[in-house]
Amino acid sequence: MDKPVRSSAPLPVEINLTAAIVAVADDAPMILVAGESASGESALPSGVFDPLAHRTFEIGLRSWVQEQTGAPLGYVEQLYTFGDRGRHAQAADRDPHVVSVGYLALTRIGAGEAAIDNARFRQWYSFFPWEDRRAGKSPLIDAKILPALTKWAARDPDRLNAYGLSRTERVRMLFGDEARFNDETVLDRYQLLYESGLVEEARRDGRASPLIDEAGPLGEPMRHDHRRILATAMGRLRAKMKYRPVIFELMPPAFTLTALQRTAEAISGRRLHKQNFRRFVETSAVVEPTGEFSNRTGGRPAAMFRFRREVLQERPAPGLRVGVRG
Repeated sequence: MDKPVRSSAPLPVEINLTAAIVAVADDAPMILVAGESASGESALPSGVFDPLAHRTFEIGLRSWVQEQTGAPLGYVEQLYTFGDRGRHAQAADRDPHVVSVGYLALTRIGAGEAAIDNARFRQWYSFFPWEDRRAGKSPLIDAKILPALTKWAARDPDRLNAYGLSRTERVRMLFGDEARFNDETVLDRYQLLYESGLVEEARRDGRASPLIDEAGPLGEPMRHDHRRILATAMGRLRAKMKYRPVIFELMPPAFTLTALQRTAEAISGRRLHKQNFRRFVETSAVVEPTGEFSNRTGGRPAAMFRFRREVLQERPAPGLRVGVRG
């Protein structure tokens, strides 16, 4: 077996901290972007980790996010380390190889607040339009995605991935079978589109399929592998919301049950059964009434609630695991 070819000098490595900072405004999940590339691609807030200035990654993350964007971070969770070669570096490059440590962070913004200092909020479905199923399956799937993926899979239908699934099976499971749709597998769907060469990041990295122009734009691209990091954050938040009360990090101190349901729908990308949602929220004791009412609904005054923090000590999984609308 041939030995791998090594360069005369090792490529320097740079540790980068990248944050997917999520908020919800006007029933839309928002992601904070800080600057654009010359080609107009949005970027997540990111910065180099300085071990001399910051004792931990999270301290470093909070420090430069505050400096770059002014966004006050609440809940912060490390996602994954992204360091594959080939997405933003070529073989002959001598610039440092960037290893990105991705984070999910949650914040709150007021109504109509679209920017914080030098950053601005964008709807995350601008980058992943096929993930929003609140009005039913995205027409983009049947019109563009499935035809292109079907042609791609047909070229080598029996090739198996690391989990023993063929291309045909993956296409069917991730995009073709609505009954098996899993809102948490955002990254799997994006990875399939990247592997098949159908997203702009694949074109930029020299891995585009001839089918990419036939499929047309599939969501807005992002710099480097930031759309992959955002996909990871979306899937993690959708999963976490079902067993931990992280959704309340996105809510104001007082809210109506309708506002809470719309926030859960915005994040999950699916409509929830109203009666089941209210029954679960009220019986699970994750919220308590404030005694006040809101007239902003335009109809009968709606009762206001707040998150009951004592639930964190009472049981281990106080999330919002509720059924979708039938």
